[in-house]
Amino acid sequence: MAHLDYFFSVFSPWTYFGGPRFEEIAARHGASVTYKPLDVMALFDRTGGTRPAVRHPNRMAYRMQELKRWSAHLDMPMVFQPTIYPPNPAPASYTIIAAQKAGGGNLAGLVNGIMAALWEHDRDISQDDVIRAELEANGFDGNLVTTGLFDGAIAYEKNLDEAVERGVFGAPFYIVRETDERFWGQDRLALLDAHLGAL
Repeated sequence: MAHLDYFFSVFSPWTYFGGPRFEEIAARHGASVTYKPLDVMALFDRTGGTRPAVRHPNRMAYRMQELKRWSAHLDMPMVFQPTIYPPNPAPASYTIIAAQKAGGGNLAGLVNGIMAALWEHDRDISQDDVIRAELEANGFDGNLVTTGLFDGAIAYEKNLDEAVERGVFGAPFYIVRETDERFWGQDRLALLDAHLGAL
């Protein structure tokens, strides 16, 4: 059985778009998943990327066109300019890490629920009440939003270091552990699907 290491940012619109299809592909191939939320802005800084705030307007205009195209193509509702953006990703990321360690709930639902809270419902995903609601909706103890902070913070930093070491430079990023095949972006999910099918 294949194992997938899933590097992502909780406020990446591309991670939002890819989330449900990624989960479907992993489930169909019987692949297990380790979720590795990370600081994507720090990842850009360490791997030669450019933060959106300082990208050329041409790039940002095209990005908006792509967001609108993919939202329509996938029939996934999107608030194209959330009220709070970018939100502080640390609290939600720490919570996802803590929930993965705790087990017993629907981790995929939690991850995708947090991203939908931002991109579909325009919620501030740095707020405890927003995160707690997603924890409880997916079968986790809502108190993980506070009790998981210490372990989450340590693992969050380690995820960034590991990502750089393993060739990651953007989000979402999928690595098949058995083959070290790397796939960047939700628009590569068909290729990931094919690769898993060939194993």
